[in-house]
This record gives sequence, C-alpha cells and structure tokens, in this order.
Amino acid sequence: MEDTSPRFGCYGDEVARTPNIDALAESGRRYPNAFATAPVCAPSRSAAVTGCYQNSLGTHHMRTTHTNDDAPGLATPYDAVPPHYVRTVSEFFRQAGYYCTNNVKTDYQFGEPFTAWDEHHDEAGWWGRDDDQPFFAAFNNTVTHESGMWPPAERAELAGEAIEALPTGGSLSTDPDAVSVPPYLADTEATRNAIARQYENIHAADAWIGDLLDRLDADGLAENTIVVLWSDHGEGLPRAKRWPYDSGINVPLLVRWPGEVDGGTVSDELVSMVDLAPTLLAACGLDVPRHMEGQPFLGEDATEREYVYAARDRYDESHDMIRVVRGQRYKYVRNYYPGQPYRQWIPFRNRHPAMVDLLRRDAADELDGAESWVAARRPAEELYDLGTDPHETENLIDDPDHADARDRLRTALDEWLDRVDEYAAEDETAMTRRRHGGAGEPTTATPTFVPNAPGNREREATPEGTTLDGPATVSIHCSTQGASVGYTTESGPDPHWRLYTGPISLSAGETTLRAKAIRYGFAESDEREATFTVSD
Repeated sequence: MEDTSPRFGCYGDEVARTPNIDALAESGRRYPNAFATAPVCAPSRSAAVTGCYQNSLGTHHMRTTHTNDDAPGLATPYDAVPPHYVRTVSEFFRQAGYYCTNNVKTDYQFGEPFTAWDEHHDEAGWWGRDDDQPFFAAFNNTVTHESGMWPPAERAELAGEAIEALPTGGSLSTDPDAVSVPPYLADTEATRNAIARQYENIHAADAWIGDLLDRLDADGLAENTIVVLWSDHGEGLPRAKRWPYDSGINVPLLVRWPGEVDGGTVSDELVSMVDLAPTLLAACGLDVPRHMEGQPFLGEDATEREYVYAARDRYDESHDMIRVVRGQRYKYVRNYYPGQPYRQWIPFRNRHPAMVDLLRRDAADELDGAESWVAARRPAEELYDLGTDPHETENLIDDPDHADARDRLRTALDEWLDRVDEYAAEDETAMTRRRHGGAGEPTTATPTFVPNAPGNREREATPEGTTLDGPATVSIHCSTQGASVGYTTESGPDPHWRLYTGPISLSAGETTLRAKAIRYGFAESDEREATFTVSD
C-alpha cells in the first residue's frame, strides 16, 4: 500500500472498514512496531527493494527526477548510481529461477532496470509464469496516496498522473465527526474530511486486497505462498508523510506464512522495512548477500532489533537533513539545520487541506498548542518518550530524568551513521558529478557474445554470424562494472528479456540472440544481436 498508517480494524481502529486486511491478520502475524527508513516514497522504496539504507546508496533525496524548470538550481534530473554490487531483491529471485512481476509502481530513484522483472505492467502477476515455477509478485495500490485526501475538485487536477481513480465523489460514508485528529493538526472541518477520505480509500484498497487473495486461493497457491502487506511510509497528513516522527514512518506490516507463522499472532519486536528484502530471501532458502544492511525478522536466521533508523533529506524543492533512531520506548531526532523552520516550501504538500488550514491559522496568529510546530524553529536535538507521548510533542532533550536514554540513543545513532551514512556530508551537486564522472548520465557498455565450442574457445562472436561445431554455449560479457544483462531469442519490439546468469546452451541449427545491459543508475546499453549456426 501507499501513504498508509495502520488505520485498520486489526490494529484496533474502530472507524476502519477493513475486513479483508483483518482476515489476513487473523491468518498471519501483525507487527505494530514496523517502520520505514524514510517518511516519503522513493527513498523508502529504494531501501525496501535493495535491503540497503537509502543514505548508503545515494538515493536519499526525493526526488532525483525533477527538471530544472520544476526546481531551478537543483542538480537534477538524474538517477542515483548505487554501488555496483547492489541489485533489487527481485533480481536475486530471478537469478534463482523465480518468475518476478511488478504491478506496477517502482520509484526507486535509480531508474527502472529492465532486468529486475519478468513483467512490469498493470496486468502483471504470478499467472504469467510457467507451470510450477516459483514466483515473486509485487502489487502496488495507489488509491491511498496523499492526494486522495484532497477534495474531488483538487484531485481532478492530477488527471494523467499515476494516481488511481478514487471510489468517492462528494459524499463520504465515513463520518468525519468519528475520526480522531492528531493534536499537531487543526481540528477543522477540512482536516476531518481529509482523514475521512483516507478511511474511504483504505476501504477501497481493502477490497482490492481481497480480490488478490481470492485469486491466489482460486489458483491453489494460498497454502504455499508467503503474503506480506506493508506500506512505503505513513499517511499523507502534515507532520506525518515527509517527517520522521512515528506518524510518518510507522507502517502496517502483516505476514501470512502457512505452516511457519501462527495465525492471529502479534509480534512487538522492532522491524525496519530495510529488513524486507533479506527476510524474503532467507524465508525462501536463498542466500542473503552480505552487503545488505537489513536483517531477517522471520525464519531460522531471524534477529531482533534494538533500534530502527530513519532519515529525511531533500524532499522535492527544499533541502533538509534529519537523522533518527528509535527504540521500544524512546526516539532521538538530530536536526542538521537547527534554527530553521519546521515548515518548508513544498508546494505539493501545501495543497493538502489540513496544511491549508494550518497555514491559514498561522497567518492569522491562531495556532494553538501542538499545532505551533508550523511556526516553530527546530532545536538541534529532540527526544521523546513514546510511552507517555506517542504524538511526539514534548521534547525531553534537556530533561535530566531522561539523560541516560538520550546519551544511549546519541551513541547508537553515531554508530549507525558511521556504518551507512556515506553521502550525508556531500552536497547533491558534488555527489551527482562524482557518481556520473562529471559527464552527465553514463551509458552502460554494449554487451559482447562469447561463443564456446570446439575450435572456438571463448573468442568474441563476429557481427556477420558465427558457425560453431557442437556442442556449443554462448557467454555474454559486459565491460561496465556491476551491469546486469538481459537476453532473448524472440524477435519484435517488446520481447521477454531473460536475466543472464551463465552460459547459454545452443541447439543444433540457427539461433539468433539479442542482448542488452543496464548498470543501475546508468542509461541502458545499445542492443547487440548475433546469429549462431551450430552443426550436429
């Protein structure tokens, strides 16, 4: 799901109408203490799909694809270039023979590598695989996106963008008077209507989830498939989405794993969404690459966390830098721009009706209590006791009664930053130039075919065609470090690109191979084609 805090019945929310999600929780395990690594989609998604924190990949800014007209002066557009050994979890599954599909959003900030998925479109799913082939299928529903809280007339302006049609018109079946308004928002009609719309959209997403689970069951796959329901970050309210308070990073997490996870159970352990990729690989008996910074929370290799971590950097037009560590009881927030306003100029966020009311109240000098964050300036550090202050409104950083917790979390954050925060001190322009070699977006080298047959031991194929004595195989080589290679024997403009994992056996007769390559964050290579004739 997208932009969703755990407003589900199974989480104790009495306003929610989520029968399918609640049934999923009843047949699996619920994790109340699951957290995104960033309170906004692209950085968070890059961490979840790679098992590496976004600030160790260079994907921590949101978003890297602005044009200079959208945000004058920014070093954009560009794709971040992760370390050469980083892959999406789906590519590791493809290497192991899984059929991998995405329906349909990516938004990882290093492009959309064609090698990541067998199929990537709005009709993709496990149903396209070969019989009995294991599968890894991702489904992304955008009905709960932040813009779904806007009034219908405001949402209409997004026509043509990747926001699904929402189920509600002008009327609401959720009573706005029944919803709970966080203390840091203005308790106004517009805010209540916005939260009520979020309940409507979650209800619509629940029906969509029910349809997927029904199809899985109808295909006879429910009993041997791990189902994971999660969100990329918290809901799109001000001081939630884009902010590393719990309102912005605490996400729903449900896992159904028949035979391994008891139904109706709850685990209070801390889980970070950077743990998702290594957990899924380990659960399926596959090797977890040692470069992954997450850790499995299921299976024999499960390890409980003491802390989860999160970061905020440039979001859209406005630069920022915040780092956060959270334990079971306390959260420590480090602001790298102390003295700056909490509020920043983010035009998209400012369209939210709850934000409109906060800005109006600020202009009229009517902010009261916890709403005052809108006009306040940041301290260097913040400390919250989540047991007594779940909305994080009372900063205890200078309270001697909590000094031990403060010092312990300071140290934990420093240790984490030493391990992963490679790009924190580097400005975005310098980072972009260094990663791209100062020459704009780099292009992946065109791959080369290398036949291996009697009389032709791994010499490059000629473009005119190559005749080989059988038996014969063909390797594919790409000179770009860390490039992934796809190949196909199909003709036409839209073939199925198989992931190259080792030498390709050639049958007797004529075979035409096509290949291209991609290094994450680079432009795709040109395609190379060659025809091989193998004698009996």
